[in-house]
Amino acid sequence: MQRLPYLRSRCNHANWLRWEKNSDMPNWMTKCWKTRCSEFLLCSVLGLLLVLGLPLLPAIAQLPTSINLNLVPDLNQQGQQLLERGNPQAALERWQTAEQVYRQRGDQEGTIGAQLNQAKALQALGFYRRARTLLTQVAAAQRQQPDSSLKANTLLTLGNILRLIGEYETSHQVLIESLRIAQQIHSLPDIQAANLHLGNTLLAQQQIQSALTYFQQAATIAAPLQVSAQLRQLRLLQQLDRRSEATALVPQITTQLETLPPGQLAIYGRIELAELMGQITDSANRQTLSAAQLLMTAVQQAQQLGDRRGQSYAIGRLGHLYEQTHQWQEAQRLTQEALELARIINVPEILYQWQWQMGRILRSQGDLTAATQAYTEAVKTLQFLRNDLVAIGQDVQFSFRDRVEPVYRELVDLLLQPSATQAELKQARQVIESLQLAELNNFFREACLDAAARSIDEVDPTAAIIYPIILADRLEVILSLPGQPLRHYVTVLPQATIEAGIERMQNSLRQTSFAKERLAATQQIYQWLIQPIAAELKQHPLTTLVFVLDGALRSLPMAALHDGNQYLIQQYQIALAPSLRLLSPQRLQKEQIHALVGGLSAGTSSATPLPGVRQEVDEISRQISAQVLLDQSFTVTALKAQVQAAPFNVVHLASHGQFSSKAEDTYIQTWDGQLTINDLQSLLNQRSLTDINPIELLVLSACQTAEGDNRATLGMAGVAVRSGALSTLATLWTVNDASTAAFIAAFYKSLTQPNVSKAQAVQAAQLSLIQSPEFKHPFYWAPFILVGNWL
Repeated sequence: MQRLPYLRSRCNHANWLRWEKNSDMPNWMTKCWKTRCSEFLLCSVLGLLLVLGLPLLPAIAQLPTSINLNLVPDLNQQGQQLLERGNPQAALERWQTAEQVYRQRGDQEGTIGAQLNQAKALQALGFYRRARTLLTQVAAAQRQQPDSSLKANTLLTLGNILRLIGEYETSHQVLIESLRIAQQIHSLPDIQAANLHLGNTLLAQQQIQSALTYFQQAATIAAPLQVSAQLRQLRLLQQLDRRSEATALVPQITTQLETLPPGQLAIYGRIELAELMGQITDSANRQTLSAAQLLMTAVQQAQQLGDRRGQSYAIGRLGHLYEQTHQWQEAQRLTQEALELARIINVPEILYQWQWQMGRILRSQGDLTAATQAYTEAVKTLQFLRNDLVAIGQDVQFSFRDRVEPVYRELVDLLLQPSATQAELKQARQVIESLQLAELNNFFREACLDAAARSIDEVDPTAAIIYPIILADRLEVILSLPGQPLRHYVTVLPQATIEAGIERMQNSLRQTSFAKERLAATQQIYQWLIQPIAAELKQHPLTTLVFVLDGALRSLPMAALHDGNQYLIQQYQIALAPSLRLLSPQRLQKEQIHALVGGLSAGTSSATPLPGVRQEVDEISRQISAQVLLDQSFTVTALKAQVQAAPFNVVHLASHGQFSSKAEDTYIQTWDGQLTINDLQSLLNQRSLTDINPIELLVLSACQTAEGDNRATLGMAGVAVRSGALSTLATLWTVNDASTAAFIAAFYKSLTQPNVSKAQAVQAAQLSLIQSPEFKHPFYWAPFILVGNWL
């Protein structure tokens, strides 16, 4: 393999710091000497504030309005330069000051322009919801204004922000309106930008072909974003395996990059092209050298511009090329240089990538101790990045599963060695729980979860917690028993084999399966998860097994695991926890059970009838005190009114619904529409502030996981967490009406008994169906899953 050329470092951090500190001085000094005497003091004060890095808004607010402020062009230019150098916070401050100046002048167009710039800085900082709020206000103020490039740009920026926070339909509508305005005023740059962002929104929705069409349209316009559109086009052609078209596009993009002046488009365009070239050329050596040349040019341009963010990214990607060619010493040196740059400019979303890369390089060289430390630092940085991960994870350029999840898993892989100490086992458990929280935050599209570690002894001394972890070459399981040290055991199998076994069990639980097929599949998973500790579990006074499931295992009902003689639910009560750190250890107050019950038995324009729901509702009303909303009365408005009217501690919703890996596709059907996960949170959080009793149990008896979505159970965990309920009882698939009614009747009958926990009530209901000749097949009883507090 041909070796990459050695890149001499031109980094001089001390000079950079000195230069940046004084970078505003020449402009401000020149400006001040050219101004009239009456404005000299103003310029000097503002210049000093900028040089010292002090906030400008308190000072600008005190300025007399009679002074003629000629500073806005400088502020706008400085903001743009700072943004391009990778300093969005300072850029934001400049543009906030510019807005104040424009407002004093009564310049509406200038004010709006400054606000649009602020939104771009907020986006760069990861404050997407703040940017949306600002842009929504700006767009509303422009609604009655005539069509203009400024109006088109407002909608364009808003549409882009809406995409980043996952509001795809609204983003599409806003961008279509931006495109209409751009076409009406015949502005080619605005038409190009609208097409580019429409493509991004469609790509985020996995509408690949439609996205490609928009990118191709944007790429036909000779305007500043042409190379960006071509790069998106190239990425999709490669994804669609249209190799000849992709290969033909590379020289066009290379030519376009050569014509661009040094700047962010040129720098990041080269970086992106270098990343793509490995899959679109026919020679590994040639593509590696070409990618290296692109990255070295990007490094040089970033140095010339003082863009340390771009420089860190280009150097780090160059280090990755050396990593791929196993030139470990140079890969480590470049990665360390990129890492130090990211630390200096405090850019954690880049920093963690180089910490992760350093961990991989060190591990490849056999230095497992240093590699573990590097991975640990990367995970710490990711946890610090909780707010940014939400938007980053949904960007077209970024995949949570590709760029975040592996960091956690690879650290767990390092920690769970055969000789793992208790400290390493505890850290591995903490890391896998942190991954669970990160996945839920990514699902919610905001960093809404915070949690503290809990000891199992504090929660339930009769419960064992089981953490299965799917790694590339094995299935690891960490076991936590009350009062005992952690232990772990392993099944050495490729990940593909493990996931194939999980799929076999899923398929075996269909209603038409035969016992031979079903038992073989469920026993296989039992042998992996439970068999190695079955004897040990019997040595402790345990009643409950709580699973913190990982990956594809979340789609399986643990109750249906079989040891060759009986199901796991016949031996233990079963519960799931998204994370033990989210658990609120509170027992249900039996003497105060009061339920709000809503259901759809009749069909609607968008839902088929569920005739068994009426029987289910009647059974609940016989067992506990309940307020019922059925069919036409089961509306969002009625639910809201009832929640506010009485302190229900149980909410039972018997209706069509779906759990998905996307929050926007997770919903419960009402008579008048769909109750989304965010609607549910808003609804249940409207309880009186004086009502100290939380929703202790949320039951969703007719929902199911989205077909074809192998991460759909994230939606179930999301509902369990977002609803605010301590526990959620839901179904993995829609089951027979009669069996559901029988299960619910048995569940509430047990739940109202003294000293019976929620998990015990679920177990009693499942056992009652197993003992029924009509419903003994696990299709009828296995899908009922208790998530959260099992007490």
